[in-house]
Amino acid sequence: MSSLGFEQFPDYQVPGAKHPDFSPYESNGGSIVAIAGDDFVVIAADTRLSSGYNIHSRNQSKLFKLSPKTVLGSTGCWADTLSLTGLMKVRMQSYEHTHLRTMTTDAVAQMLSITMYNRRFFPYYVSNILAGIDKDGKGVVYSYDPIGHCERATYRAGGTAGTLLQPVLDNQIGHKNINLAAGELPPLTKERAVAVASDTFISAAERDIYTGDSVLINVITKDGIEEKVLQLRQD
Repeated sequence: MSSLGFEQFPDYQVPGAKHPDFSPYESNGGSIVAIAGDDFVVIAADTRLSSGYNIHSRNQSKLFKLSPKTVLGSTGCWADTLSLTGLMKVRMQSYEHTHLRTMTTDAVAQMLSITMYNRRFFPYYVSNILAGIDKDGKGVVYSYDPIGHCERATYRAGGTAGTLLQPVLDNQIGHKNINLAAGELPPLTKERAVAVASDTFISAAERDIYTGDSVLINVITKDGIEEKVLQLRQD
């Protein structure tokens, strides 16, 4: 007899009875990298959409253009990604029609934080990185946790391969654990930022089965958004 006054029986399986398991979340993979410079920002995401060992699409963009100077990268549960980005676009359009101007990147970052926090009891199962040009013309990167906590940074990685991508950025962009004398740090140009982002995805694709096929790269400046494509391994 147990302390509760009744015998603890094991959970026997009844022949023919089914015990379906339901989970409201599904991880569809994907990774994001964002690097900000003095007057530009580079954000990149792979195009593989998968579930377990099944690949649903090899050319699905995970970068969402919210304004001419702001791009949101979102990975994770694809249904939640579409729900969140669709809501963001509707609210930005409402703001434009009300105030007759486009929302700034800083304002978009704050709105995204509030939107995610409103769902804190049933969070969006996504990994978000927002990149854009701020009101001063400088590149900015915002990263988020599942309930909307926002952090401004100069570079950030997220998604299924985030733990593989972030150390490369720490070394190549943050110059951590690197032996360079004062004044020898290489300047961060658009070309170098694109090259580092490309190298991080090439290395991650060798270790993460949810990252692959190709990478979409957006280079954001005050003049607009330039798009590039990098091919990765497809196995």
